[in-house]
Amino acid sequence: MHAWLCENPVGVDALQWKELPTPQPKAGEVLVKIEAASLNFPDLLIVQNKYQMKPPLPFVPGSEYAGTVEAAGDGVTHLKVGQPVACLSGTGGFGTHTIAPAALCMPLPPGFPFVDAAAFIMIYATSHHALADRAQLKAGETVLVLGAAGGVGTAAIQIAKAMGARVIAAASTDEKCELCKSIGADAAINYSTHAVPNAFRDAVKAETDGKGPDVIYDPVGGDFAEPAFRSIAWRGRYLVVGFASGPIPSLPLNLALLKGASIVGVFWGDFSRREPKANAAMMGELAQWYLQGKVKPVIDRTMPMAELKAAYARMGSREVKGKLVLVN
Repeated sequence: MHAWLCENPVGVDALQWKELPTPQPKAGEVLVKIEAASLNFPDLLIVQNKYQMKPPLPFVPGSEYAGTVEAAGDGVTHLKVGQPVACLSGTGGFGTHTIAPAALCMPLPPGFPFVDAAAFIMIYATSHHALADRAQLKAGETVLVLGAAGGVGTAAIQIAKAMGARVIAAASTDEKCELCKSIGADAAINYSTHAVPNAFRDAVKAETDGKGPDVIYDPVGGDFAEPAFRSIAWRGRYLVVGFASGPIPSLPLNLALLKGASIVGVFWGDFSRREPKANAAMMGELAQWYLQGKVKPVIDRTMPMAELKAAYARMGSREVKGKLVLVN
């Protein structure tokens, strides 16, 4: 097998494409022949030694991938050799093969392409857990999605629409705003043209007839968090999903008091570990939504696995719309 090996986590340039012995699965594990792997923001942080999880060196990055089971260890009963799967195991995806915990592999139904499957679990599980479970979103409510043209943002738009909500997308360019509307957003606001004080808040208010959004989905953090929160509706729910912009914002808590609003943390990874049955039921529902055409990953482009460093560069430049997928 071959894989991109991280022997020194000082950045992307230190990764090396190497030939490695093909491992054999132990009890509870499967050997997956990787067909496609998606690039996520944590995949950048982990090779810079900036991520919360620090795997032992050396390791192969690539948190999310899809492929075919080539061997199964003892005790694996829900997967068989030849079974197509999608996996989110944190590492191992940027190569030709990897060992994955069987419990973290999602069997793929017929008609689920590997490229879409490799871009599916993280963004749709995060967004469904956020909107359906943490926000208790109801049909007819309004959702404001920040960073709406990114992976989790595009998933949030589709899931909110599938649940009967009205969606306002916020993105950084007119092109990204148009993408958001093409996948279901009812309205879109360009951050860059509303960067002066109060302009973004006023734009959100205008799109909601002064009421404000019932739910705000924020995977970005940074400068727009407070003006977004100031626009929230009475009894609104502000979903803290992540901090892709870098800075972690500080929100004045008196705003939550004045609006009767909730600030709600979203940590899908721990939800999946603490509540595995609920997570499995959610993933089953999402797979059916995909087959029904309710959700479909937005694929920015596919690139050969050998071009991983160029893929990292594209993601770092904020050019990616939806997900970027590496293929073998």
